[in-house]
Amino acid sequence: MSGRKKSADERPSWAPPVLHGGRMEAALRMLELDVRRRLDGLLQGNHLGLVPGPGTEPGEARVYQPGDDVRRMDWAVTARTTVPHIRETVADRELETWVAIDLSPSLDFGTAACEKRDLVVAASAAVAHLTRGGGNRIGALISTGADTIRVPARGGLAHARGMIRRIAETPRAPEGTRGDLAELLEQLRRPPRRRGLVVVISDFLGGTEWQRPLRALSARHDIVAVEVIDPRDVDLPEVGTVVLSDPETGRQREVHASALLRREFAAAAAEHRASVAAGLRQAGAGHLVLRTDSDWIADTVRFVVARKRRWSGGVA
Repeated sequence: MSGRKKSADERPSWAPPVLHGGRMEAALRMLELDVRRRLDGLLQGNHLGLVPGPGTEPGEARVYQPGDDVRRMDWAVTARTTVPHIRETVADRELETWVAIDLSPSLDFGTAACEKRDLVVAASAAVAHLTRGGGNRIGALISTGADTIRVPARGGLAHARGMIRRIAETPRAPEGTRGDLAELLEQLRRPPRRRGLVVVISDFLGGTEWQRPLRALSARHDIVAVEVIDPRDVDLPEVGTVVLSDPETGRQREVHASALLRREFAAAAAEHRASVAAGLRQAGAGHLVLRTDSDWIADTVRFVVARKRRWSGGVA
């Protein structure tokens, strides 16, 4: 479906910079400054980070206490002693984070403050900022549907900046190219990596074949899923006749946006989003929703704070 992004004068102050065109370097510097200023200003103390709990390496088992995370249950010790036990974790000296980035043609779209593609780059910058320091490493696997690009996991600010630039400069796939999120996640499993954090950034449109490889990844890694959506992904405007286009097949259809069609479209979109949320929940993934018409940094802050509270036993 066609749509017009806001001009520079109309864009809200929280919108990520436009990351295509002739001013890429300036836009990337602006994005980095905005992420550092706003995240550091809104997240303080132990809220600054995406790392859950004290670590990921297994340590000693201890008796289960009310409020402990049941995902850390040690079933072997529990069966042997007939008393519920959980497995403590040892703090990691280094965290390895992999970002699986979906840049298929459905992300080259936006009708609000930015394209979904711009929001993917912004979210990647936030992840790099929230997982930096202490010898931590970050890498990326970028898929356009036509090509897959691997950025090795390394540490340091220069590497993080280079990774964000590589994501922003990834060429757009031709219209009609179909993305394959399931295959992207499968590639993260080969070869097996040390326990760490996997962040999946996608609009999760299309089929849900990605659920199986995501559950397999969650057996070894902590998972955060960032769902990027545009208002037109979930709601048709009352605009009369409109051309709907599927960028991953190239098919187009002209329809009249009647009240009935708009209700059916909204219902189908809500059902799909519910199935995405259920699939992520079954994989034990944290679920952050970023919208092109919402303050993405404020939404990220709320997610990180709620995530930390859950891991510390508080109420989200």
